Amino acid sequence: MLRSILRAATATSSKPKPKPKPHSWTLQSSPIPTPPPPQYSFSSARNYSVKNAKSTTATKGKKGKFNKSGEAAAPAEVDAAVSEGQARARRLTMDEKDPTLDVGPNGLPLFTSTPSLSLLSRKDTCSYFKFSMESLKSALPEGLPTGMVKEFEDSLRPALLVRQSFLDLRDNFRRIVDPPLTLSHGKGPKLRKQVVLDGPVSCGKSIALAMLVHWARDEGWLVFYVPRGRDWTHGGFFYKNPNTGLWDTPLQAENVLKDFLKWNESHLKQLPCQISDPIPLGEGAGVGQLKDVDNMAMPEGSTLYDLVNTGIKHTHAAVGVVVRLRKELSLVKNIPVLIAIDQYNSWFTFSEYEEAVKVHSRRPVHARELTMVNAFRSMMHDDMMVGAFSHSTAVGKLRKDLPNVPEDARVNCPRYTLDEAASVCHYYLRQRLVQHEVFSEENWKKVYYLANGNGSEMRGLVPFMRQSA
Repeated sequence: MLRSILRAATATSSKPKPKPKPHSWTLQSSPIPTPPPPQYSFSSARNYSVKNAKSTTATKGKKGKFNKSGEAAAPAEVDAAVSEGQARARRLTMDEKDPTLDVGPNGLPLFTSTPSLSLLSRKDTCSYFKFSMESLKSALPEGLPTGMVKEFEDSLRPALLVRQSFLDLRDNFRRIVDPPLTLSHGKGPKLRKQVVLDGPVSCGKSIALAMLVHWARDEGWLVFYVPRGRDWTHGGFFYKNPNTGLWDTPLQAENVLKDFLKWNESHLKQLPCQISDPIPLGEGAGVGQLKDVDNMAMPEGSTLYDLVNTGIKHTHAAVGVVVRLRKELSLVKNIPVLIAIDQYNSWFTFSEYEEAVKVHSRRPVHARELTMVNAFRSMMHDDMMVGAFSHSTAVGKLRKDLPNVPEDARVNCPRYTLDEAASVCHYYLRQRLVQHEVFSEENWKKVYYLANGNGSEMRGLVPFMRQSA
C-alpha cells in the first residue's frame, strides 16, 4: 500500500508543468517598491529638513509662475541701505562747511585742536582727535585693530575719543625715557616698563595700544608691533626642532619680519648687529630642512636690516632670525625700543597645533612650546613691553598671576564713564547715526546704562533711539 502511494506521488511530480502563455495577463503578487530615502542638503544656507524641496513649489502662482516678490525683497533692501548710506555721506560732506555743528555736551568743542598725540593733555579728554587715513596706514602698516576699523566705518570719520586711560599709558612710557625734573623721588605715579592691558569686552584696549604705537613712532622710537598675536599660534606650517625641542613656525616668522621692516627700515639700517654667533637653521615653509647645513653666519659689519632681510629671503633661517632679533632689541641703546603685542592672552593657552603621540592619539601643543612665542612672551626683563588682552580670541579668563609676567604689570582699562559717554553720543549725533528729533539727555543715558559703557554696544544702540512718549 505504501509503495503504491509513493509511486503515484513520484509520477505526478515528474510530469512537466504547463508553461503560461506569453501574452496571458495573470495577477501575481509582487513586492511593493519602496521609495528612495530623501536627499538631505547639508549646506550652511539651508535647513536640515525635507520640506525644503517643496519650498520652491509653494511660491508658484495659479498659472505655474514663480512669485518673485521674495527674491526681489533682499536686493531691494540692500539697495535702500546703500542709497541711505550714500545720502548720509553726502550730508556729512556738506556738514563739514558748518563748524557750528561740532558742539559737544555743555557747549564744549567736540573735536580737539591739538595737532598731535604727543601734545594731548588732560584738557583734551572727552573730545575727539581727528586722524587721516594716510597717516594711520603709514604709522601702522601692520594693520589697524578691528575695533578701530569698525568705529571708522560706522561713523564715516577717522576720529577717536581722547581718554584719560590712554594719556596715563603714554605718560608712563614718556617718563621712563625722559624722566621729568620736577618730580622728586617717591612722588608721582609708579612707572612700569612692562604693562598688560586688561579689562572687560570692548573697553578700548586694542585701540589704546595702537594709539600708543602711533605716538611712539611719531617720537622716533623703534617699535616691534604685533596687532594679531593669535596668528603666531594658528595656521601655517609647524615643525619640531630637534635641537631645542620647540616648534618652529617659519611662515609666521617671515610675515613678522616683513611687517617689522615696513616702518622701521630706516632705523634698522643704522643699528649694527651686536651678536656675532651664527644663526641656527631649521625647516623651511613646506620645503623641509637643508642637508649638511645647520647654521648661517652673518657677514661682519651687518646691520639689523641685513639680519631681518636674511630671515625674509631664506625661509630656513626665518625662525632663527626672529629669535635673534629679540635678543638684539634688548641690546639697542641708541633709541628707545618698545615691544607691543595685541591679543597677548592667546600666548597663554593652547595653539591649534597638535603632536601625534600614538597612532590614534594627539597632544595639543601649548603656545609656550612655540619657538617665537617662547622668545617674546616673557616680561621678566628690563625692556619696555606692552601686551593687550583681546576677548575676540575666545581665550577665556586667565588667572591673575601669569607665568613670566610681573605681579603689578596688569592695568585695568575701564569702559566709558558718564562724561565720556556724553561726548560719544554727541559725536554720533554729529555723524548722523541718530536723528536730532529723538536725541535727548534722557535717551543717550538710557543707551549708556543699557550697554553698561560698552563702546561697541553703544554704537549699535544709538540708531535705535526713539521719541519719548
